Amino acid sequence: MIESQENRVVSKSCRQEDLSLDKKLRPQKLDNFIGQERIKENLDIFIEAAKKREESIEHVLLYGPPGIGKTTLASIIANMMEANLKITAGPAIERSGDLASLLTNLEEGDILFIDEMHRLNKTIEEVLYPAMEDYALDIMVGKGPAAKSLRLDLPRFTVIGATTRMALLSSPLRDRFGATYRLDFYENNEIQKIVEQSAQILNVKLDQTSAEEIARCARRTPRIANRLLKRVRDFAEVKNQGVINLDITKQALNALAVDKLGLDETDRKILDAIINKFNGGPVGVKAISATISEEADTIEDVYEPYLMQIGFLHRTPKGREVTKHAYAHLGMKPPGDSTLL
Repeated sequence: MIESQENRVVSKSCRQEDLSLDKKLRPQKLDNFIGQERIKENLDIFIEAAKKREESIEHVLLYGPPGIGKTTLASIIANMMEANLKITAGPAIERSGDLASLLTNLEEGDILFIDEMHRLNKTIEEVLYPAMEDYALDIMVGKGPAAKSLRLDLPRFTVIGATTRMALLSSPLRDRFGATYRLDFYENNEIQKIVEQSAQILNVKLDQTSAEEIARCARRTPRIANRLLKRVRDFAEVKNQGVINLDITKQALNALAVDKLGLDETDRKILDAIINKFNGGPVGVKAISATISEEADTIEDVYEPYLMQIGFLHRTPKGREVTKHAYAHLGMKPPGDSTLL
């Protein structure tokens, strides 16, 4: 049976177990934030200039894959601006009144962080436009012919939006942001530094080779790296008096069914299905879905991106194809080839 997306240890989605861990490990200053060097340099100047002018910073839009630091950067910006940070998410703002309540409770200089901003509905966006641009809130009082529009002035505040689906944001909403930054996946050496930094905060004994092994399996994503570190720590506490070495790390990762490239059981089942059921492809995503009993949308949005990123899967006009690199990783021979490539 395939493990659900929510229970996958290598899932990039934020889970309840991540919340307390993320809060504990989250850096408070840009100097302690590892990776994303260009963005850090720009933000440092952006924040320093606003502080010298004694103004709120302009609205900021952060976009990129889940688990790579958008919420952390929002927290750092608020901390460096010495501002209160109010956190919400697109799906939580269901009605215009919900947004009005949030905005009218903001104080001068506050920062409103809206996660999953692409999931705001159009009605909410239309209320948000004048709030972001004119620092005013337009509300309707009464109903029918007697209804009147009332404009309430708002204190100067900053919206920090975060999204994994930039293309789903409307153009008028994107235009309201003064600064837009794309966060990219991390390099393995950066992930290793994050693992070592997290281990130090958690007071976990960790050697360099273990940190390298965890980083290699973390799919270039800090959230996954910290989650793996937490699971490896559990193994070390039970089996090795809390000390993490390479042997314990490999035992833990093997028990979690995570291989050296961060593939888990579900990833391997997708590749195995394409290879053994469809001769390596091309095959449509619906056929893969029926074979492994997983939703087609989930395969496209959750599993395929990483398999494509590491060069194990290709999308072609005729369907999905497994590459020679995937065959080699799985220890199989590509069709028609006498050797592994």
